[in-house]
Order: sequence, then structure tokens, then C-alpha cells
Amino acid sequence: MDWGDTPAWAAFVLSGVALWVSIKARQDGKRSADASERSADAAEGALADQRRAEAERKQAELEAARPRVELAVDHVNRDLYRLRNDGTAPAMNIVFEEEDLPYVFRLRGTGEVSLKGGEAIDFLMAGSSGAPVPPQLFAKWDGQDELVPLRVPPKR
Repeated sequence: MDWGDTPAWAAFVLSGVALWVSIKARQDGKRSADASERSADAAEGALADQRRAEAERKQAELEAARPRVELAVDHVNRDLYRLRNDGTAPAMNIVFEEEDLPYVFRLRGTGEVSLKGGEAIDFLMAGSSGAPVPPQLFAKWDGQDELVPLRVPPKR
């Protein structure tokens, strides 16, 4: 064997090793790129979920803070009852379902019945043998198209 070819053979072996190392490095780079892509997709999905949850939370807070009408009926004495608005929004033009009203049902005052938040109005309500005082009244007001049941407390 001629020692003149030894550097050529060594260069050939080193080039083979370099080729093998570059192929491995390429595969590792590809795996790393795929992993970073999956990580970016996961982070994007998590961010979208956080934004959606934040939007839902803000919507729930706005809904909870929105002024509402909360009507209630109290028994004062004998046939005298009190309609009160415990909510923060005004109940304008309150109307009761006529079919369920007892024989005597008279709101004090004249004109339309409207209650601001925290206001109350007294009314008379007495039953008869044919139309006793119902366990609940049904009312609606401006902005509330469906009838809302109001529990009538028993006489004390």
C-alpha cells in the first residue's frame, strides 16, 4: 500500500462521516421545526380559548350589571297589599293579567302604574267566593312582553 493514498482515504472517510452528521442534523432540525409548529398551534388555540373565556366573562359582567326590574307583592294588612320594585330599573306602564285578578283589585291613584327602582305603591285586593285572592298575579311592563308571575303572600 502506498502511503500517498492514505490522506485521500482519510478524507473520504471524513466526508462520509460529515455526510452522515449532516443527514442526522437535518432530521433533528425537521423534528424541531415540527415540534415548534405544534407548540405554536397549541399556543394559538390556548390564546383563542382565553379570549373567548374573557369575552364570555365580560358579557356575564355586563348582563349582571344591567339594570333590572324586580317586582314583588307584600301583604300590609287586611285587604291592603303593596307592589314594590326592588330592582334598579324603572317598571313603566305595569299591566296585570285581567283573567287572574280577584273580585276587587284596585291600585291607588289614577293613570298608568309605573315604579322607579326602590318605589312601591299600595293597592286593594279582595276575593269573593267566585274569585278568591290568587296565589300569584301575572304582570308585564314596557320592555317585558311576557307575563311575569308575582307571588302573593297569604294574609297575616
